[in-house]
Formats: sequence, structure tokens, C-alpha cells
Amino acid sequence: MFNPADQLLLLLVSFVANAFSAFAGGGAGLIQLPVLIFLGLPFSLALATHKVASVALGIGATVRHLKSSHFKWGFCLYILLCGIPGVVLGGFIIINISNTLAELMLGILTISLGIYSIKKPQLGQAERQPVKNGLYWLIGGLVLSVIGILNGSLTSGTGLFVTLWLVYWFGLDYKQAVAYTLVLVGIFWNGSGALTLGYLSEIQWDWLPALLAGSLLGGYTGAHLAIKSGNYAIKRVFEVITILVGLMLIFKALV
Repeated sequence: MFNPADQLLLLLVSFVANAFSAFAGGGAGLIQLPVLIFLGLPFSLALATHKVASVALGIGATVRHLKSSHFKWGFCLYILLCGIPGVVLGGFIIINISNTLAELMLGILTISLGIYSIKKPQLGQAERQPVKNGLYWLIGGLVLSVIGILNGSLTSGTGLFVTLWLVYWFGLDYKQAVAYTLVLVGIFWNGSGALTLGYLSEIQWDWLPALLAGSLLGGYTGAHLAIKSGNYAIKRVFEVITILVGLMLIFKALV
């Protein structure tokens, strides 16, 4: 039986991980997923359990962002339609393949996101209006689909990919991008992944109460801090989180 001390540890870990994630626009898996594995869950079980808990992050953040953020609902639908099929496909992929090489490559790519953001001081500091045509929407959607596959299969840090893609390609500032990521990836992408992995694998149900509570409270807290902070602070936290997530993925792959 899972004892109260372990439940408290999970609550604290989940709160911290999801607060940082809600502030930076992704990365909760950096802390939460390795802790679940360290406490004894096999990877597929830990991934499915984490994915279910991460939906609460989206709910907590959504409650806060709906009070002050303004969403373009057509754009929201576009992100969902592009990403969710990839998430489901990714869930089927991760059940059937070894993830060591994928984690190594994803770690290197994630670090590169942080370095790219560091080298672009003005990136995401103000909203841009890119030229929008059919090719623009096609490329944007294809990349979101690929990120969806990564989200469904490896989960750690993929919300950060969405955040940076929304900034780089679609011209959002960091605060807007984080809001879209937390609401759409946090609830709908992760919800689709949770259903897929729950069907294909198992979920550690007795660990979920603490994880859900920590995710919900952490998501709300991180979203509140992000709304109160400027784009510069969010950008800097994003850069730190991406580099840490990337290093963690590489470490997991090599050890």
C-alpha cells in the first residue's frame, strides 16, 4: 500500500514540477516522470500515470488563463486537429519500441531550443504578424503533428516545443504561447495521450490523488506567476527549463 509519506512526496514533486511547467510552457515531465520511475514504476506505467496527472496541470492553468487571456478559438481548433492524431499515434509507437535513442535525440534537440532562444534576444518579446497563406498553415500544422507524436510517445519537454513553435512560426509572444500550450496541450493533447496509454498500458491509480492535486495547484500557481510576469522573465525560465529537460533526457538515455 502506498504510504502517506510517499503521497506527500508525490504531492510536493508534482506541485513544483507543474508550477515551473505552467510558467515556462512545458517541462513538467523533467521532474515528475523520473520520480515516478525512481519510486518503482516501469517506464510505460509511469508514462501513462504521469500523462493522466498532467491533464490536471492544464485544468489548473486554464482556470487562471481564462480570467485574463484572450484565445482565438479557430486557432485553438487548428492546433487540436493538427496535434491530437499525432499524440494518439505516438502512444502506439512508444508501447512497441525502445526509447533510448529517441530520448537521446530529443534531449539534444530540446537543448538546442534553449540555445536558440538565448541567441535571439527579441524572440517572443512582442507579437508578430507573419504572412499567412496555404503553405504557412501546412508547414505549421505538419510540425505540430510531429510534436504531437513526440508528446504521445516521450512526453518530457514536448510542451516546450509547442511553445517555441508558436512563438517562432506563428508570431505569438511568450505569454500568449504559454497560455495556448497549457490549455490545449495540457488538457486536450495530454488527455488524448492519457486515454491512449491507459488503453494500451496500465495506470497506477493509487498514486494519482497526490499527483492530480499537485498538478492542479501547481498549474494554477505557475499560470498566475506567468500572467503577472513579463515576456522577458518567461523567456528566461523557458530557456533554463529547456536546457535542464534536454540534459535530463540525455542522462536517462546514457545511464
